[in-house]
Amino acid sequence: MNSSYDNGRRVVITGLGMVSPIGIGLEKFWASLAAGQSGVARIGLFPPEGLVSQIGGEVREFNDSTEKDFVHKKKRKSLKVMCREIKLGYVAAMLALADAGILGSEEERIEPGKIDVERLGVEFGANLMLSPPEALKDACFACLEPESNRFIMDTWGGQGMGKMDPLWLLQYLPNMPACHIGISADARGPNNSLTMAEASGNIAVGEATHIILRDSADMMVTGTTGTTLHPIKSIHAHLWNVLAEENSDPARACRPFDKNRTGQVVAEGAGTMILEEEGHARKRGAKLYGRVLGSGSACVVDKNGNPDYRRSMELAMRGALEGSGIDPADIGHINAHGLATPQIDVLEAEAIHAAFGASAGKVPVTAFKSYWGNPGASCGTLELIGSIAGLQHGVVMPTLNYETPDPNCPLNVVAGKPLEVSNKRFLKLSVTRQGQASAVVAEGV
Repeated sequence: MNSSYDNGRRVVITGLGMVSPIGIGLEKFWASLAAGQSGVARIGLFPPEGLVSQIGGEVREFNDSTEKDFVHKKKRKSLKVMCREIKLGYVAAMLALADAGILGSEEERIEPGKIDVERLGVEFGANLMLSPPEALKDACFACLEPESNRFIMDTWGGQGMGKMDPLWLLQYLPNMPACHIGISADARGPNNSLTMAEASGNIAVGEATHIILRDSADMMVTGTTGTTLHPIKSIHAHLWNVLAEENSDPARACRPFDKNRTGQVVAEGAGTMILEEEGHARKRGAKLYGRVLGSGSACVVDKNGNPDYRRSMELAMRGALEGSGIDPADIGHINAHGLATPQIDVLEAEAIHAAFGASAGKVPVTAFKSYWGNPGASCGTLELIGSIAGLQHGVVMPTLNYETPDPNCPLNVVAGKPLEVSNKRFLKLSVTRQGQASAVVAEGV
């Protein structure tokens, strides 16, 4: 990536913020990782009865009673136009800005004189957002024919729409996280929104990095928010995906690359990284967590629209490695997608062998979904932060629940305890159900 620009600019990571099933904020997040604590438990966000899998990675600290505690009092009125996904993303971004040392206490805006807000941008990803059933219940019920309970479309304008919340649409637009973050932080630089499911996090990092490298901004608020833990989306997950059904022991349900894995786990969360031009960061005395070295993405499908997961992941990794100018043998660990489904884990292992060649069986591999499940669009950012947090302590964190190696996934999976490392370069890989893959090469400092 950097090799395509000869202006001497480099991109570093100067702030981290997360709202995750294992903790809100870096201190709690790291404490849970260090303790090997899973965030997967029985779903409490909505009644899970009727679902085959009744477990998920839920941000239990964040609810209707506590959400205001994570938002400045002058900004709390904005919460009424945010669905839960937007709220999670907004809070993660504010935590990252504060961690970067540029957010003043007054109204959660950039402290005057700290940076040029004209050179601060936002690149944020999200899932497509869906209303919970209760959001449209009254409006829909008003349009039912009394005798048959059949929905009468012709009555919607006269009888239904008036019973909707007039701010309903604003609560579920996937571009609203970036809007709220930009307005709140007074970020006047480039502002973009991405909706690419699990691929969003790495692509947001790549896009934000290029914006900084081409000198269109000095800093970017870069992150994602997402959920598969939702009254409607959880039903979709049961229809479309292979889910773990180990309801009796939720913490052990997500088992990436393990021979006895049974499926993925639904989850929610948000993560944000502040990306910054290195000279700008050093001039203001910022703490450096790491550097972004390269990114790649690919989407491979056949003429019938069937995804080729293995090929798309291979191409994304090759693109990220080539963009960073780093040989596969020089990567210290791979932060895998690690979905924990029987099929995708095998295809991911095959893609790693295709992209890494002789290094594939040696490079350490970890998978953070084992801690909290798959929150959709936010998985990539949260997992990137997991590697960065570990490398701050000189370790690669282990994959939870990896006990029995699968001969169909011949990888050097880190398990049991943290792996001490000196090579802080790593590759993060993600892929969607539609076959879009993305990868980032980064390093801790």
